[in-house]
Amino acid sequence: MILADPDRAFRYSQLPNNGVGLMRMEFIINNAIRIHPMALYHFEQLKDGEVKQEIEVITHHFSDKKDYFIHTLAEATAKIAAAFYPKDVIVRMSDFKSNEYANLLGGTSFEPHEQNPMIGFRGASRYSHPLYKEAFGMECAAMKRVREDMGFTNIKLMLPFVRTLSEATKVIDVMKDEGLVRGKNKLELYMMIEIPSNALQAEEFAKHFDGFSIGSNDLTQLTLGADRDS
Repeated sequence: MILADPDRAFRYSQLPNNGVGLMRMEFIINNAIRIHPMALYHFEQLKDGEVKQEIEVITHHFSDKKDYFIHTLAEATAKIAAAFYPKDVIVRMSDFKSNEYANLLGGTSFEPHEQNPMIGFRGASRYSHPLYKEAFGMECAAMKRVREDMGFTNIKLMLPFVRTLSEATKVIDVMKDEGLVRGKNKLELYMMIEIPSNALQAEEFAKHFDGFSIGSNDLTQLTLGADRDS
């Protein structure tokens, strides 16, 4: 299954299934969290008073705004993991484009303006970049909480839009620093195949990952040179 709505997880789990092949993290960020993760990480430094007040209203139960992001993401993910346990639930780490991130509350202060976000600052390239690395750390903290504190080791993690082998190893190292180590506590790492280089170097990428998922939209876009947004 492809699933993004935690509230429907238990109902859908009653259907014949073999787990969840794709749970898009960005759907939870967009629908449940609604705030740019970097705006939460750097809440005290926000200069826009109106945005700061809006965030305060949404997150008033959390003195540390980072905890709001980690708690909400972990809770929503755990609900899906519980519904399908012990079957695999493959969670894809966030794959917003910069224009989509900018639409989140507080997002305009942290996102670059790009001519073509579809082939710009997205996917794995964000995870070790200073503009997003701290936010990726919060994503990892949420996934670690679901797997280790809540015990849902049926959660597997997938990286989107990995352009090069060096980018793959860099992100895997960042995840390791955040306590998510491939092979530890049954953790499996997957990768989206959505760039021609992924297909051409599949055997090399396979040394770093436990499996692949074919992202046909982006793979078609980048093979034919046809902007999928248009």
